Amino acid sequence: MITFFHDLIRTIILGIVEGITEWLPISSTGHLIIIEELIGRISSDAFMEMFDVVIQLGAILAVVVIYFNKLNPFDRQKSQTEKTNTINLWLKVIIASIPAAIIGLLLDDWMNEHLFNPYIVAVALIVYGIAFIVIENKRNKDSIKCKNLDKLPLKTAIGIGLFQVLSLVPGTSRSGSTIIGGLLLGTSRYVATEFTFFLAIPVMFGASFLKLIKFGLPNFYELVMLVFGMAVSFIVSVLAIKFLLSYIKRNNFKIFGYYRIALGLLVLLYFGLLR
Repeated sequence: MITFFHDLIRTIILGIVEGITEWLPISSTGHLIIIEELIGRISSDAFMEMFDVVIQLGAILAVVVIYFNKLNPFDRQKSQTEKTNTINLWLKVIIASIPAAIIGLLLDDWMNEHLFNPYIVAVALIVYGIAFIVIENKRNKDSIKCKNLDKLPLKTAIGIGLFQVLSLVPGTSRSGSTIIGGLLLGTSRYVATEFTFFLAIPVMFGASFLKLIKFGLPNFYELVMLVFGMAVSFIVSVLAIKFLLSYIKRNNFKIFGYYRIALGLLVLLYFGLLR
């Protein structure tokens, strides 16, 4: 019973971390790796590898719930133009998801073996932190070419999808990679952020499905932890998404860059010197 409650607490912590860091550009995978090093694992390494991916389904459901009307091309209250825009948005999302899906499928085992460690995470946190600061310092009104998601060019969407491939390296952040891609390719912060949310849906559903197939059905104990983690992740994700959308209306992404650099240095210090 004591073990159950300890694992439940670990699951709650991991669910909270996933819900916050999946959408803020600070790397959910990187944070989960670090947290698991500090608080211990719920079950086997194989289960935790699957858990860290599948728990993201809770975060994805938050996007589906918040944006259900926007993402639903069959909404009777939409005009024909709005329905067409929704279908076009889905086409852009699906096409932009293909590069990461292919590369991730081909290199999944290799990345798990060679890249999932605190040192890679720390370096990625710092490099992307610097990138956010540099990009924001160089941005101006003339560099923003797309301020409406419905008018996002397919070429730009594909470019953002290519940036998403970089998120396969733990610590880079899927949202961080795609937001940086959007900013560099001339979208507004809001457009880059919303497209990032939608781009996560097929990629993360696909990744979760593949992990479940690879791992197989979890036992009852593991299933309870998995479902509970997803529920916590869903609730926290709703709050995180609403916070980020509100924040970027008045602020830039530099604060996340400074956070990433500070966290990356702390990780290097802890795992390199103190451990």
